[in-house]
Amino acid sequence: MPGIDECLLEAMRLPGARGAALVDWTSGLALGTVGDAPGGDHETTAAEAAELARLAAEHGAFTAGDDADGRPPVEDVIVSNRDSYHLLRFVDTSFDSSVFLHLWLGREDGNLALARIRLGEMAARLVLG
Repeated sequence: MPGIDECLLEAMRLPGARGAALVDWTSGLALGTVGDAPGGDHETTAAEAAELARLAAEHGAFTAGDDADGRPPVEDVIVSNRDSYHLLRFVDTSFDSSVFLHLWLGREDGNLALARIRLGEMAARLVLG
């Protein structure tokens, strides 16, 4: 089972990957980063992505309903712009499940469907502790 560094390096092997991070969405802190960051600053990107993740996870319009089994209420969030995708994949953990993987993917070389599947697999195998 991979740890944070191994998981992020695996994410960077996806076609079109520009950068990846593991972020705590309650604090906005990056727990690990690799590659480039949009705007050049991983910490700012982590804080901004955490705001989006928190919005999706805490508002009922985006959640799965009364599913109170301790898992994150949202699987992932996808933001697309002219030249890239941002994929935020929530990680199910044994504690409070307040972390997500953020993959910045180039639109020209990336495959969003493949990235979503692989990031889900990585999130399921990730060992935090």
